[in-house]
Amino acid sequence: MKKRGRYSRAFKVEAVRLLQRGEKPAAALAMELGVRRVLLYRWRDEVAAKGEVAFSGQPGPKPAPQAGELARVKRQLAAVTEERDILKKAAAYFARDLR
Repeated sequence: MKKRGRYSRAFKVEAVRLLQRGEKPAAALAMELGVRRVLLYRWRDEVAAKGEVAFSGQPGPKPAPQAGELARVKRQLAAVTEERDILKKAAAYFARDLR
């Protein structure tokens, strides 16, 4: 089994730049650089997602401060919706007995 390679930030940035120029197909470029084609695509996606901080070890853009609040509200909505559905079923069950 081949050992996992470590590539410098400069190497990755240059590989992505060459891939984006489009002068060679990704498979040919990967063979020339000695990496797997999938790695080139991963690196390209990371540059697209993180921009300048890609491959620097720094985290990407931080989530919006409202993200935690939004997640809490969604959980609360799911719980209330479930309670409402249970109460609807119970009301329908007991209403059937009254007829």
